[in-house]
Amino acid sequence: QVQLVESGGGSVQSGRSLRLSCVASGYTSSRFCMAWFRQAPGNGREGVAVVNDRGVTDYAPAVQGRFVIARDDPSNTVYLLMTGLKPEDTAMYYCAASERPSRSDCVLRSETFNYWGQGTQVAVSS
Repeated sequence: QVQLVESGGGSVQSGRSLRLSCVASGYTSSRFCMAWFRQAPGNGREGVAVVNDRGVTDYAPAVQGRFVIARDDPSNTVYLLMTGLKPEDTAMYYCAASERPSRSDCVLRSETFNYWGQGTQVAVSS
């Protein structure tokens, strides 16, 4: 019953910014992880950023200092704020969510997430 819907992708020049949004519905757990992953043609699914239910974040080295993941609980929305975009950032970006065990934190690994959005395309030209 959990549904995730992404939006905000598009085509931009290198160095520009984009904000991706993910609206969640049907999520009833008090402990949750929200994350962004991406996948380029010919590549596997790559973790980008993750935030837990306490607001603690983690980022992939490739996007540290450029991307920010932010959560707005009243609107059930998680954002990915992307600045300094590079051609290497071109990919389909997916929102993901999961419940977590009480004594475990959120891990930026695709196999730990069980709910996924449909994806939004980001294309960065040089």
